Amino acid sequence: MKINHGKNFVLVDKKSVFIDKTVKIGNNVTIYENNRIEGDTVIEDGVVILPNNYIKNSYIGANTVVNHSQIDDAKTGDNCQIGPFARLRPKAELKNDVHIGDFVEIKNAVIDNGTKANHLAYVGDADIGKNCNIGCGAIFVNYNGRTKNRTTVGDNCFIGSNCNIIAPVNIESNSYICAGTTITEDVHTDDFVIGRVRQIVKENRAHNYLKEVKEKK
Repeated sequence: MKINHGKNFVLVDKKSVFIDKTVKIGNNVTIYENNRIEGDTVIEDGVVILPNNYIKNSYIGANTVVNHSQIDDAKTGDNCQIGPFARLRPKAELKNDVHIGDFVEIKNAVIDNGTKANHLAYVGDADIGKNCNIGCGAIFVNYNGRTKNRTTVGDNCFIGSNCNIIAPVNIESNSYICAGTTITEDVHTDDFVIGRVRQIVKENRAHNYLKEVKEKK
């Protein structure tokens, strides 16, 4: 296996790693065991590839860390944190200092500097601004069964857990989307949006339902 790499390249376990001869690797790069890197891939200086990744036809920016993830025809900027268990699909582009965490999928989307989607989210066909928070369980609903549509999110936006962003919509900068909200219309700068069903409490009723569950068991 001939590897095109720069200075101070560390390959922890050569036997468990496949690196295509077309891959270009910069200086001070460390690649751990159980990785496959192929195609027209560029790995810039200072990158750390932790175990169990598949990277194909992608660009990995300087000082980025990739952990137990899949990156295919995608691009990351510098100082990004990817994984574990993240998936960057074709035309996913991360700018600098972006965090993509556990079970987050990015497809045909641009994520700007400093934005974080740390767990359990889907961002498809979207342009996300700088320093945004994408909460746990947030879904960018890009497909209506016939066509795919795109969503735009400005800078410094907070999208809470379990939100549905139904494209096409535009969420302007400095807006706040509360957890559990479904967005179907444009959101303007400094808007605070909440779209949940009101909680209804029926006092002293739970024992009836719990009794039914016990009887079924």
